[in-house]
Amino acid sequence: MSTVMDVQERRKYIQQFKVNSVAENGYKRILIQLFGLMGHGKSSLINSCIYTLGDKEYEMKVEASGSDGSHTTERITYQLTECITMVDNRGFQYMADNEFGQVYAQLGNFFPLNQKVEWKKDFVELMSKVEDSDATPNYSDFIVPIFVHSAKSVMSDTEISSVKTFFSGCKNMTGVYPIVVLTHRLSKTDSNLEGKFRRTGAEQILEVENYTGRDNIKTRGRCSDLLAVIENALRDVKFRIEQNWNPVTERIKRKKFLLKFMHDFAIAEKEKEAVKKVQEARRNEYNRLKEKASNMWFARFPEF
Repeated sequence: MSTVMDVQERRKYIQQFKVNSVAENGYKRILIQLFGLMGHGKSSLINSCIYTLGDKEYEMKVEASGSDGSHTTERITYQLTECITMVDNRGFQYMADNEFGQVYAQLGNFFPLNQKVEWKKDFVELMSKVEDSDATPNYSDFIVPIFVHSAKSVMSDTEISSVKTFFSGCKNMTGVYPIVVLTHRLSKTDSNLEGKFRRTGAEQILEVENYTGRDNIKTRGRCSDLLAVIENALRDVKFRIEQNWNPVTERIKRKKFLLKFMHDFAIAEKEKEAVKKVQEARRNEYNRLKEKASNMWFARFPEF
């Protein structure tokens, strides 16, 4: 009975949550932004949350992949309640450094919602896109990052380091540490996966099993797990807003962080390119001298 009440209370808390009831500060909407590697269950998690919150039959509102096998390349919004919206963002492909700026731009709301996200080739292109967002700046969304990772996937040390860097940036941009949601809980292959995410600095790690078209009979435990994802996001919102956050100031901070991050990345890339050119020049000179020495040897001792 307690589990039933837990599910009912969580659903009620989510459905009745009003951002302006926490504090009158300009926020109008909570934007729960999902990030992670492509194919790790972001779209399925949204389908499951919508299904768990409602009373209708299961419906695949979010397509997990396209006909060509590619995954989400748009920032698509899905309204959960009057003031809560989930965003299925374009995910990482490799968790590589050159993707961080692109993902941070989505997180900071500098890429428009409900449009295709195209990775920008360089610093200038990305900054131009960010500057375009100032034409219609959004100050009213409170952003909560959620990192979705499949429990079927094993994390390498390199990936752990990359995730740690990304999480630190998320916290600096939003003031909220990303909530980690491990999908495919029943198929976990790494018993130490939670411990690995603890090493990245993650404060909240939740495990869920998404509903699917073939497996959508609601159970108390599964509903409770999925609702806990949204509930924890809302409690982070409440905690931060009660500290008298200013939405205009916070957007300015996000932009400054992104500009600095991309500037530092561009400088680092130029330095790497310069080092590569020096190394290439040294190799070419070495090969030239080697060939010259070889020619001199054979010219002097043709019998060899």
